[in-house]
This record gives sequence, structure tokens and C-alpha cells, in this order.
Amino acid sequence: MSDIEARSNAMWELLDEDARLEEMATGFTFTEGPIWHPTEGYLLFSDMPGDIRRKYTPDGTVTEVRNPSNKCNGMTYDGDLNLLVCEHVTSSLVRERPDGTIETIASHFEGKELNSPNDVCVRRDGSIYFSDPWYGRMPVFGLERERDLGWQGVFRVPPGGGDSQLIVDRDKYEQPNGLCFSPDESLLYINDTPNALIDVYDVNADGSIANGRRFADNIGSGVIEEGIPDGMKCDERGNIWVTGPGGVWVFDIGGTHIGTVKVPQNVGNLTWGGDDWHTLYMPSTSSLYTIRTKVGPHRELYMG
Repeated sequence: MSDIEARSNAMWELLDEDARLEEMATGFTFTEGPIWHPTEGYLLFSDMPGDIRRKYTPDGTVTEVRNPSNKCNGMTYDGDLNLLVCEHVTSSLVRERPDGTIETIASHFEGKELNSPNDVCVRRDGSIYFSDPWYGRMPVFGLERERDLGWQGVFRVPPGGGDSQLIVDRDKYEQPNGLCFSPDESLLYINDTPNALIDVYDVNADGSIANGRRFADNIGSGVIEEGIPDGMKCDERGNIWVTGPGGVWVFDIGGTHIGTVKVPQNVGNLTWGGDDWHTLYMPSTSSLYTIRTKVGPHRELYMG
């Protein structure tokens, strides 16, 4: 039985027909936020309900690196390989330096506490983009508490830091979640989990976004138990890989669903790693899965 469901022959340009899913580790609560260290060769991932951050190395070793972790979710690196972390419990986006120093990058907007930063990516100019749904104020995945903002946005932090800038209308999305840039960073993709859709925007020279339009919709029903649009990445050819019902859905640059990498558990997020950047890591409900791909990620700032 194949681990890949192809709806178009274009899917076989991205994966071999005999590519197989592998379970690399298991026994977790709900895994998320994977990020591959480009020089030290390991994967960090979050276990939100477990309140633990773990490290996976290719020899199969899994170790705890932060416990408690403030129920951290999405993670990435900046150009200096500092770790950027979305923390549910603190409603903050923080920067963790290799020496252990932690700096808060974003925690408030117009004097009100953010909901719970969820996912994060960095543009080549050093500006940081992050989504702010309120999953981190719900039981299990965060710390249950009242919301301060009252709406869910997507924000940009300028290069060098500063106040967070709201880049979408306040009521545009119910739960904005995954986000990623196209290979040339002229486009920014944003998904909305409960509405099971992805929008795409043009990125202006100043980092703002414009001309939003629908890229894909009907990515399931938006019900968590069935699998949802959550983590999302763009490959080096401009295809979009996003979590959804049954695994990871793949869309070509025109928004056509060309196939699905089938995973037996709900996938929380995904990232590429390995020595050649052609291993796709997919942390799922209680396990970490991988599959080899013919294609790698678009080159983000931290990748060198």
C-alpha cells in the first residue's frame, strides 16, 4: 500500500513512487513546531500538552531540552541561528540565544496582550512574521485564560526589532495559523485552520502585504479530530505543503491539490532537514514521521 496518494503525475516529480513513510520516534502527547539545525544536524520539536521541547538526532536519540517549555509551538532560526519560539503560556514570541539568554520579541499590540503566537517565519531582510490565534488560551494546548485582544491577527516585526505591525485586517481570519514565503519571497501564504483555507498575498518592498486572494480551500472540514490546515511550508519549486486530513496535502503554484503524503496520525507541522535537506519531518499526534523527497525547501535565511 502506497504512502502517497497522487492526484496528478506532478506529485511524482516531488516524491518517488516507492517512497515510504518512516516512524522515527513515538510516545509523545501532541507534537508540533519542527525545525532542523543547519550546522549541528538535529531536529527540535514541541510537545505542547506535555510542555516539553525535545531534540531528535539521526541516530534515533530523543532528549528533552526544555521542560517546562511554556507550551511552545512554532519555532525557526534567525540569520544568526538564534532560536525564535512561539510560547503559548506567555503569549509571547521570544528569541533564545545559544548562551541561554532569552529575549522577548513580541508580547503585546496596542497595549493589549497577544493571544498566543503560533507559527513564525523570517524574511531574508531579517523581519519576522508570526500568526496569533488563541489556541494557547485553551485547555490542554495552553493555559486557559480570557483573551485580551478579542481578534486574531498576523504580525510583522521589523528587522532589528520594534513594535509588532498588524499586516491583515483584524477580523480577516478566525484562527490564522501556518504561514510561509514563496522561494523569491514575493508571496506570503497564510492559512486559517477552522475555515480550512489558504490565502496568498503579494509582499511589498516595505514588508507589508497586499492583494490577498484565495489560494486553496476545502482542506477538510476544519475539525481538529479529522486533520486540519496547521503547519505549512513552501518547497524550492514553489509548491505548498500543508497539514490536512489524512496527512500532508501538496498544492502546486496554481493552487491545485496534486497529492497527499498519507500519515496515520494527525500531522501538526512539517519541515525539511537532513544533510541534503531532502528529508521531510512530520511531527504528528504522538509520533515523529519522515519521508524522503526529490525536492527540498526554499532557502530560508537560517539555511545559509
